Amino acid sequence: MERVALSDCLQARVPRRRSDRPVVVCERDPAAFRTAFAAAVAGRGLVFLANPAWGAAERGDLRRLLARVPARPAPARGWLCIPTGGSSGVIRFARHDAETLAAAVAGFARHFDCGRISTCGILPLHHVSGLMGWLRAALTGGEFRSESWARVERGEVPAWTAPEAFVSVVPTQLQRLLARARARAWLRRFRAVFVGGGPTWPGLLDAAARARLPLSLSYGMTETAAMVTALRPEEFAAGDRSSGRPLPHVTVRAEADGTVVIAGPSLFRGYYPAWRARSAPLFTQDVGFLDAAGALHVQGRRDALIISGGEKIDPVAVETALRATGEFEDVAVIGLPDPDWGATVVACYPAAGGRPDLGAVRRRIEPTLASFRRPKRYVPLATWPRNAQGKLNRAELLRLVRAAG
Repeated sequence: MERVALSDCLQARVPRRRSDRPVVVCERDPAAFRTAFAAAVAGRGLVFLANPAWGAAERGDLRRLLARVPARPAPARGWLCIPTGGSSGVIRFARHDAETLAAAVAGFARHFDCGRISTCGILPLHHVSGLMGWLRAALTGGEFRSESWARVERGEVPAWTAPEAFVSVVPTQLQRLLARARARAWLRRFRAVFVGGGPTWPGLLDAAARARLPLSLSYGMTETAAMVTALRPEEFAAGDRSSGRPLPHVTVRAEADGTVVIAGPSLFRGYYPAWRARSAPLFTQDVGFLDAAGALHVQGRRDALIISGGEKIDPVAVETALRATGEFEDVAVIGLPDPDWGATVVACYPAAGGRPDLGAVRRRIEPTLASFRRPKRYVPLATWPRNAQGKLNRAELLRLVRAAG
């Protein structure tokens, strides 16, 4: 697919701009974003997506980057620059184009055996998960409806339904929707409810299964144009809790050390302004394995491991045990430097979520966590650095904990 073909699919009701200048799309309103994005695609310049919630530092970084963009037409590939921060807090722009996006949409359609894909969008469009939900509908002739998460969270669920409709949520959104009967009934109407953007926990998945939700656990990232593996709802209903098998447009494998490796035509072209080899596989920071059925099980991130007293501690495993106590609305685990042990395990939670009974927490995790894995400190934070897509900014979390003393 060429850029002009993508522009036609977006049905842009704007004059085609032939400017070679880079365009920044930074719109909070979904309708305004779609208009601005369609206009930018119709041009010839680089297109940068930006988060309207960015502060002065992130906006300054983007301005400095734009100042170095050469005054020439964008290349045929890698013209769409989508921000990604991961858990490190360092914002980079993954280069995509009409070809990588179309490959991702085609793989999705084949995996779920559907022609027209309709999407209910409650995730922001500047994020790859929200963007791809819209593009799947646009490229297959399906229907896209953007809905306000604030209204859905209050139980004001839309009456809209469409055949082959999908919706994506992050774990914290799913947790809140499960508490409302109307929201549960609404989620049951979809072909699949995708859950990604952050780690899920067994209690949440069990509750979703009891509610008979058509859940699909998935795995993907900005660099892969969203999901590259996905569990079909019928597999979830049968008890499978993996991230599903690879979509047909990619190959996914795990190295001997557990590193998850991805290859395929939806992979990004590089972090702007750099390029990566077109055929090169992506060695991720995620650790996992593929089971006998070829389904991916993600066990955590290599760059998030805590080394304390020579022992490797996966913070996600500790977070899972803490969530299972039922005392936390949200919780995250980090390692702080320690002169004797190298690092000490610290659990953080949003102060607005209430005060957990820490005595009960310690009693309940004792049988499941070895002593070196148990948090040595519990820190409430007034500011909670988890974004709308469920991503936790661990760099910011570390700064906040240090500031708290």
